[in-house]
Amino acid sequence: MDLHKIARRMAPLVVVMMAPLAHADDVADLHTMLDEFLAGASYGKADVHDAFWHPDLIYTSSNGTRTDKASILDNVRNAPPVGEEGPGTIYTAEDVQIKLYGDTAIVAFKLVGTPQNTPSGDVDYYLNTGTFLRTDSGWSVIAWQATRVPKADDGDS
Repeated sequence: MDLHKIARRMAPLVVVMMAPLAHADDVADLHTMLDEFLAGASYGKADVHDAFWHPDLIYTSSNGTRTDKASILDNVRNAPPVGEEGPGTIYTAEDVQIKLYGDTAIVAFKLVGTPQNTPSGDVDYYLNTGTFLRTDSGWSVIAWQATRVPKADDGDS
C-alpha cells in the first residue's frame, strides 16, 4: 500500500482524535474572551465592546429593553471617562458554562458587579447568556440576555 492510500485512510481518524483538542481550545478561548471583555468593559473601553459584539447583535438588558451594537457603542463612547479613582464597578464572571455547537457557542454565567467607590459596597448579580458565532474574524456575540438576580431585600423570591 502506498503512503497516499494510508494517509487517506488515516485522515478521518486524525480528525476524530483532534476534535477534543479543538473543542478544549475553543472553550478556553471563549472563557478568556469573556474575562478580557468584562475587564475592559469595567473601564468603559469602546474597542473591547466593538470586538466583542457581532454587528447583528440583539441585546436584551436586565431591565427588559432591547438594543443593538451601534447603540451600545454610542453609550460607551459618550460615557464620562473613568477617573483616576478607577471604575465605579468591576465586572467579573462566576459559574461559567460553555457549550459548543460547531460555529455557535452558548456561554452562560453569573455576572458579578462589585462597586469600587461606594460606601454600601452592595454587589449586584446577573444571570447572563450569550450566543457566540464564529466567523472568519473569530468569535463574537450575536445575542445576549441579562437577568438581574433580585437582592434578598427586594421582596422577590
